[in-house]
Amino acid sequence: MSEIRRNSNGVVLVDAGDLLFKKSQGLLSENDSKMFADKALLIVQSFGLMGYDAIGVGDDDFNLGKEFLVEISKKATFPFLSSNLVDEESGRLLFQSHLVKEVNGLRVGIFSLISPGLFAPQGDPRKKGLIFRDLLETARSVLAELQPKTDLIILLSHLGFAKESELARAVPGINLIVGSHTGINFVYPSIVNHAVILQTAAKGMTAGKLDLSLYNRDLSVYNTATRRSTENNLNSLNALLKSERGTEAERAQWTKAKQAAEQNLKQFQGKNELTNAILPLGEQIKNHPEIAAMVESFRSKYPEAGKPDGSR
Repeated sequence: MSEIRRNSNGVVLVDAGDLLFKKSQGLLSENDSKMFADKALLIVQSFGLMGYDAIGVGDDDFNLGKEFLVEISKKATFPFLSSNLVDEESGRLLFQSHLVKEVNGLRVGIFSLISPGLFAPQGDPRKKGLIFRDLLETARSVLAELQPKTDLIILLSHLGFAKESELARAVPGINLIVGSHTGINFVYPSIVNHAVILQTAAKGMTAGKLDLSLYNRDLSVYNTATRRSTENNLNSLNALLKSERGTEAERAQWTKAKQAAEQNLKQFQGKNELTNAILPLGEQIKNHPEIAAMVESFRSKYPEAGKPDGSR
């Protein structure tokens, strides 16, 4: 789960997939299907109440098959996105390819990719009826369509971190990559070829919050944590130089380090900034009353879902 903010006024709320089911369940049995179908609907309805703008599609979202995922997407108040996933029967995209959302005057393009490599190469029932378009070709095609009409482009990636980095190097023009499937928390996001790559852990236990401060249309950004670290180092060096500590050679080294830190700080002036946080979603988060009521109704209907084996 990830939240991307532009200053304090506009919010884009997205998820990059593996939202509906426990990881690596495979195709679910008929006995379990009703409970997990109802639980998936509960998740989709809850995300609608939370105001999500879009979600990408992950491999584990197909644990009840293609037809189920298509049907539940029609009940959502936000679009399911997948730019490279094709319905084998019709030859058309299974879900919406991309969208453009205006946030306080900033035109934000959002698209999504899923890697076929995340499915078992042979006999994976979740792949039934699916065709995967080439990742690089699809990314270039979508970017060519989005770039003339957007200011910022977000990829909801279900590729895994290694392939996200490869994609960022091969296809310039993506500003933010909201990654999933890898299942780790990146407090300090990687920046590859000017693309900021975000990751949060799985199972809805954490949310990523990215704050962007945009001062110009050059959408390259730096992490404010880097600036703060440089400022702290500079303060420490100034304190050393004001003291009477150190030999002449050491003080000469401190002076050079101070000059380098000051030069680094100048490079940040006027540039766009990001601040990233990973937020645990626990009991300290206030419950949404409608969502809480739906969860209680679900637990009453399926008491076994509250046990450790049945929880998401």
